[in-house]
Amino acid sequence: MALTLHPRPNAIAAALYTLRDLNIDLIVVHGPPGCCFKHARLLDEDGVKVVTTGMGEDKFIFGGHDALVETIYKAIKMFNPKNMAIVGTCASMIVGEDIDGAVEDAGIDIPVLTVDIHGGYEENTAGVIAALKSAVSSGIITEEEFKRQEYLMREATKLEENFGAAYKAYIEPSQGDSKYLVGKRLLELIDEGKHGACILNSKKETTYIFADIMRAVNEVSHDIKPINIANLSSNLGLSKIRNDAKIIKRDLEKSGVKIDYITGGLDEYAITGKKAAEIVKKLNVDFLVIAGVPHAVPLKNMDYEIFSITNGLRQVEPLKKILKHQYVIVEVDLHPKTMGVRSIINSEFGNILRDMHNDRRS
Repeated sequence: MALTLHPRPNAIAAALYTLRDLNIDLIVVHGPPGCCFKHARLLDEDGVKVVTTGMGEDKFIFGGHDALVETIYKAIKMFNPKNMAIVGTCASMIVGEDIDGAVEDAGIDIPVLTVDIHGGYEENTAGVIAALKSAVSSGIITEEEFKRQEYLMREATKLEENFGAAYKAYIEPSQGDSKYLVGKRLLELIDEGKHGACILNSKKETTYIFADIMRAVNEVSHDIKPINIANLSSNLGLSKIRNDAKIIKRDLEKSGVKIDYITGGLDEYAITGKKAAEIVKKLNVDFLVIAGVPHAVPLKNMDYEIFSITNGLRQVEPLKKILKHQYVIVEVDLHPKTMGVRSIINSEFGNILRDMHNDRRS
């Protein structure tokens, strides 16, 4: 992997979100009080209790075994979880903390996962793999599902290295094109009777907003409705992921959006883009609206006007420079907006499309 200078997600946070997807009730982060603070706070909004052992300088020298055992006792008494997980951090791993030994000493009588992880991995997907290995050992998921997830993580890593935020050492963050001007051009194509396709190729809970892009494009279309392609299979993935896909598909259908093609699950965004591209190549369409992870849809140098909607400020450059998408916009801060959400919520671009459409009709 090439040297990457701009900040990137770390493996500890990835482990935390994976435990959330496994429906873990309580997570103890064994590390300093501020470690993964933002992610821990967001997960609390999503129904997962996250507490910390609050390792200070003395624990860096003498170890935090007793603090971990005490935190486990207090957290179980306070929250009465049906299961829990203990997650290591840079501090606890460097000083060689024995997390499994602390769990044994605590005498926990509920299922518990232990995840030895730190933030020094080149790829944050290492945190996903570490959490899933523990889930296999505990019988929460099968070895087959683990191998499937491991493959998806490898593909996600390749995607970021080739077309994403790791494609070069430093990418300048960008808000992308004006949402108003992009919406104006999209509505012009619709008014001209051009035929388009909407591709929802989205990642996990961010889909609760990205799905609104598809919903909005269908709402503002006239006689010619777009072809709708989405990675909304509810038969694949960890338990929360499957349930999210089921809810989002249901909400779209209630809004009158017919999904013409299902490409896979919400955790398969790194590979479902290829399936979406193959479908599009067989269609007679003039424009594409791709929401979620558009850089996973390999349609470089194709004869379409492509409207891409991402949530990555550093994804704008590779989408324009490498994949040559004409219009790229950013839906900002999707993770905080979608934590705890259980129905599709309006996107900024979707609202702009609706407002501009209504203004034209009035």
